[in-house]
Amino acid sequence: MSTLLPDKYPNQDFFIADIFDAAPKSDMSSLEHPIFSLSKTPDRKKKTYSRNGVFVEVQPSASGIANIWDKDLLIYVISQLREGINRGTTPSPVIHFRAYDYFVATNKQTSGRAYDQLKKSLERLAGTRILTNIETGKEEEIDNFGLVVQYRIHRDRESKHMTSIAIELPRWLYRAVTSAEVLTLDRSYFRIRGGLERRLYELSRKHCGNQSRWTANVETLRTKSGSRSPLKAFRHQISKLAVENDLPGYRMTYDAKKGQVTFYNRKGNKAAKAQFDDQMKELFAPASRQRRTKKSSNHPREQLSFGLK
Repeated sequence: MSTLLPDKYPNQDFFIADIFDAAPKSDMSSLEHPIFSLSKTPDRKKKTYSRNGVFVEVQPSASGIANIWDKDLLIYVISQLREGINRGTTPSPVIHFRAYDYFVATNKQTSGRAYDQLKKSLERLAGTRILTNIETGKEEEIDNFGLVVQYRIHRDRESKHMTSIAIELPRWLYRAVTSAEVLTLDRSYFRIRGGLERRLYELSRKHCGNQSRWTANVETLRTKSGSRSPLKAFRHQISKLAVENDLPGYRMTYDAKKGQVTFYNRKGNKAAKAQFDDQMKELFAPASRQRRTKKSSNHPREQLSFGLK
């Protein structure tokens, strides 16, 4: 099964006009560091992460930690804020929008259930507390904040349907957006089914970007992804995703012998050449290295998976 959902609004530009069709953007810090849960099942266990002098502690609310699908709301409002700044409007940490526009822009249904899920996302975002020293806007300080400071839902008096929503961003995130510490995402990001797949796209977007390739060992990738899966299960998941190879903008390969995952940029010829060169280096490895590989071949190993879609 494809890791991508169908595009529910192929003619999106017809439905959403002007600023509401802003290119999706994410702050670079949440692309780099694992803040969100990768599961739709409520995650009520505190998360801690520390790497290269940066620490992040994520404290859940009664509803659990905000998950990576809840992040769609932040991506949407960040995109609106950044687009407004680009057009010369005075930035404000409070962003107003219509639920319908959000649903269409993020490839979601516009059913009653979608409105209920939106409200739950707002509750998790506001309830999740972050303690971190991540630097934004060239300032480093220890912050403790919710992913949303507060939100306001306006309803029609008779139908009780949501008419508009206002979200106030925390100072830490607002400072990152106004300092242009954001990256544009592929619009197909909102079609990615799984939480781990979404997180892998985020990491490849942050670390590979427009370069030809980015390689990480499995242990590092597991840490940076924020996955709670045991390492053995994580390897299996990575192997499967490398075969499916559906990440927007990037090809993914897994070398089980080296314990490495490589993401190649799908755009341009440099990435294709880089992948070809890597395969040739492996094929024509020095004889001593081949002997070591042959000597250890009696041990069961996972197989190399290449997906070239």
